[in-house]
Amino acid sequence: MTTPNSLEETARALVASGKGILAADETVATISKRFDALAIVSTPETRRAYRELLFTTPELGQYISGAILYDETIHQKDARGVPFPEVLTRAGIMTGIKVDTGAKPLAACPGESVTEGLDGLRRRLEEYAELGARFAKWRAVIRVSETLPSDTCIEVNANALARYAALCQERALVPIVEPEVLMEGAHSLERAEEVTAAVLERVFAALRAQRVLLEGMLLKPNMVVAGKSCPERPSVAAVAAATLRVLRRQVPVAVPGVVFLSGGQDAHAATAHLNAMNAGRQPWQLSFSFARALQDPALAAWSGRPAGVPAGQRALFHRARCNGAASLGSWDDSLEAVMPEMGMTVH
Repeated sequence: MTTPNSLEETARALVASGKGILAADETVATISKRFDALAIVSTPETRRAYRELLFTTPELGQYISGAILYDETIHQKDARGVPFPEVLTRAGIMTGIKVDTGAKPLAACPGESVTEGLDGLRRRLEEYAELGARFAKWRAVIRVSETLPSDTCIEVNANALARYAALCQERALVPIVEPEVLMEGAHSLERAEEVTAAVLERVFAALRAQRVLLEGMLLKPNMVVAGKSCPERPSVAAVAAATLRVLRRQVPVAVPGVVFLSGGQDAHAATAHLNAMNAGRQPWQLSFSFARALQDPALAAWSGRPAGVPAGQRALFHRARCNGAASLGSWDDSLEAVMPEMGMTVH
């Protein structure tokens, strides 16, 4: 039986100083759309080859503590027949797994969603643990408008996140709790802050009610940013201040770390915002669990070409290094100009 201390140790290892998480858990439909944009044919083999590019990037473990996989990916192997969880372990990277089955329309709440996947979750967690997973992730989706989200939407998603987290800890997996307030829309920074605060307040109430060990989980929230269509673009400092204000008011200090999602921000903006939040000392480790903000440059450099693997790996390592620095508050634009050569050791 795993003790609470082991859950806490894993959670803290995932937010080790200067490290963050690579989110590589896109569904087949999502990654196929990204492949289509670059004229890459999406097949099980091309998806496998792309994941191998990511997971075998030399020295990636300097800046990446864990990688979140999708069901297809955790069952795949590299070109030599080594299962991906083992490939990651050899690189010093822990294996995680996305366990929700996606957002579905929420009955009686037009325009809103609830994330499903609790049915059979206990059995699936057993399987993933046997395959090498040490942590898991569940994403809730919260849309923002003048009238959304409804209290119902917030409540049902908070309860689902808490139930998932309790089941993970029962199986000795660290749950990453991801309530994402979406960037889509024209809402202001102030509205994003208001909604994010309300969501996190309800999420932590549900986690406590379902006896989730806060020391053995991680929070993966959105940064507080204005909607993509908002005409007023807040500064980096304003985003950092609003996000920290929400965290200080809503997130218990018992939580070991906050690993932000990028939420559709471009790679540079996500890094700059993370760096600004780490300018001063906080009661939690503030790090990253980025998908597109880590992967997009690598995917574009690779473009489905075997000859593009080295360039793709350089791009991934570069973004991991920049975000590792941002998690320490030591990033600046000078780091963006230095693209490391593969095989070198950079600290």
